[in-house]
Amino acid sequence: MMLGKADISFEQPKAAERRRWPRSAQMPLYSEIPESTELASLPFSTEELRPDRQFAAWQERMAPLIDMRLQNQAKADEPFAVKQVAWNLEGVLLIQQEAPAFSFERSAEKVRFSSIDHWQITFLRTGKTWTSVNGNVVENEPGMMEIRMLGYPFYGRTLPARSTTLILPFDLFAAHGGLPSASSNIVLGGERVSLLSSYIDFLEVNLLRLTRDDLPSIRNQLREMVFHTISPLVHGQIDGEISQSGLMTRARHFIQNNLGSAELTPETLSRELAISRTRLYELFQTSSGVLNYIRRRRLLAARAALNDPADGRKIGEIANQFAFESAANFCRAFTHEFGYNPSEVRRHSRDFKMEAPSRTAVSSFDNWLSTLGL
Repeated sequence: MMLGKADISFEQPKAAERRRWPRSAQMPLYSEIPESTELASLPFSTEELRPDRQFAAWQERMAPLIDMRLQNQAKADEPFAVKQVAWNLEGVLLIQQEAPAFSFERSAEKVRFSSIDHWQITFLRTGKTWTSVNGNVVENEPGMMEIRMLGYPFYGRTLPARSTTLILPFDLFAAHGGLPSASSNIVLGGERVSLLSSYIDFLEVNLLRLTRDDLPSIRNQLREMVFHTISPLVHGQIDGEISQSGLMTRARHFIQNNLGSAELTPETLSRELAISRTRLYELFQTSSGVLNYIRRRRLLAARAALNDPADGRKIGEIANQFAFESAANFCRAFTHEFGYNPSEVRRHSRDFKMEAPSRTAVSSFDNWLSTLGL
């Protein structure tokens, strides 16, 4: 049944626990992170702030991802106790969070001005959430896994909840031809989800013990477990496209490494992969064609450069870096792709820098999100 904003109701969920890995002493999720840990982390808590600053600080923290509002009769000057730690697994972000009830939205305007188009996967440990995309509302609760693409608008509500969220770059799954497009805005459960959730539990227990040398294998394990959890549940069986997955990986890596080259053409890519142009076009059929894929990757990279307050280059220089023939051609392609022009992005970036020069935690979190997978 399709539900609107006014139709989202709340029911207290039954608690559920899933754990397949051996139990070990669980570290306090939001304790002070010792300096000796090798993994980069961004702890955040409102407990030491004045009550009238707590919700505003939380809004600032989450601004790169979502806009937030208080629910029901709550007031902005009342206590709003939040604890969160973001962990950078160098290619994947893991976010542990405990927060009161609030409403959230990733608006069309925020999506337009954001280079963040990753996958978000959330496991609730307690609480319940309702999220709507195009009027389709899904409910998440403990024991389930929620998957969403951050490149599309959504809004919703959450009860007081404790959760663990993975942020994974879109191209992390290039070796499998990408996650199925039908994976967005769905909630899944079952044995496969329980196993993946237990592996996340295992990682959380051991975050303080992990080293940077552990991260490549962890990323690979997460990629494989996420894909082989989601794909069979969405399709009914794993797609038999493994033969082309290696080609897709090589193609995307070659494109990403040569975005600035005027010689990046279907002919060049065909020679690099040693396949026919027909085979190449079949490979990129689900990406609206190889030329569209190349152009979009160039425009996304250019938008990231325009969004960087530290990048003072002119728009024409950025256009030239990504092999556009002229600034005018770049502006036309950019406006057609995103619905706004490059000058608006540059102005938005400059205004943000002028308004919030001291928000180092937000900037760092924003930087992790913006550069994830690059």
